[in-house]
Amino acid sequence: MSMNPEMDPSVSTCGNCRSPMPAGLRFCRNCGFRLGEGSAEYTETVRFQNAPPGTLPGNNAPNSGPYRYTGGPMVGARGGAIGKRKRRMSGTTWMFIGLLIFFIAAGGLTAIVKQVRPRIAGGRPTVPSFVASKSYVGVDDFETADGDAGVTFANVEPADGPADKAGLVGGDIVTTVDGQAIHSDDEITDVMERTPIGKTIDVVYIRDGVTRTTKLTTISKAELDQLNEIYEQRPEGKGLFGFSTGDTELVPIPNTKMFGVKLSEVTPNRPADMAGIKDGDIVLEFGGVPIRTRSEFFSRVKRAKPYETVDVRVLRDGAELKIPVKMGKDD
Repeated sequence: MSMNPEMDPSVSTCGNCRSPMPAGLRFCRNCGFRLGEGSAEYTETVRFQNAPPGTLPGNNAPNSGPYRYTGGPMVGARGGAIGKRKRRMSGTTWMFIGLLIFFIAAGGLTAIVKQVRPRIAGGRPTVPSFVASKSYVGVDDFETADGDAGVTFANVEPADGPADKAGLVGGDIVTTVDGQAIHSDDEITDVMERTPIGKTIDVVYIRDGVTRTTKLTTISKAELDQLNEIYEQRPEGKGLFGFSTGDTELVPIPNTKMFGVKLSEVTPNRPADMAGIKDGDIVLEFGGVPIRTRSEFFSRVKRAKPYETVDVRVLRDGAELKIPVKMGKDD
């Protein structure tokens, strides 16, 4: 550093303490004075025009009083910076916060609407429902019947469930439930969600082209699961008939609106074969239950108790036969 700052352009002199230092510095390294300004300007810069005499560094005052000098920005008696502006959030930040709040509120509203959304049945909006749980009737699953004539299902399950007790079987077409016309699986689901558990309802259905009516008492999911567990764990086990499930076919019965299950291959030396059931026989009834779907036939065979005798009605070469079959036990 040059000893003659006036002759050296690379050196400047502090206007407060007269200390030489490199040109271009904003504050004096010795006293912290802002270079290029006098005492009055310095006081204005830190916004303390009315500061008591002897308390600012321009007056060579000791570091005491309400404002003290620390070699940097002026600080108050408690250490807070003086003259430092608080940073304010920009308009973009506020816009981002607003959008965030909007999306959070919209998400919550959507969740509420899904819980209480109005249902549409028969072309008319219904009052939002707050049913705690859904009613069940005991079928494998509903699906819309051909031509939107109602809903159908493959088989009833479990044993002793509501549909089973009501006499329904797989292939039945349900057209009315509890006084409401049904045209699709969505509509039957809607009715079940709004029907109180344990309510007895009227069910209108079609079987073999004939319209029938029955009564059914709904149950809860817990009751349905309990019935399934009882069936799966029954000590006597499941029935054995003697056929290959892959060699069965659902076929229409000529000159009727009925269907039956055709047995393409009967397993040799099994209960059906030993009882006289033949390849090509069409099962119409099993243990007094009409058989109108493959799934219903499989279900009824499994449900039959081992070693009990079941009457099986079949169609063979255009003639109906009733053949008693002593069931085996499925391992």
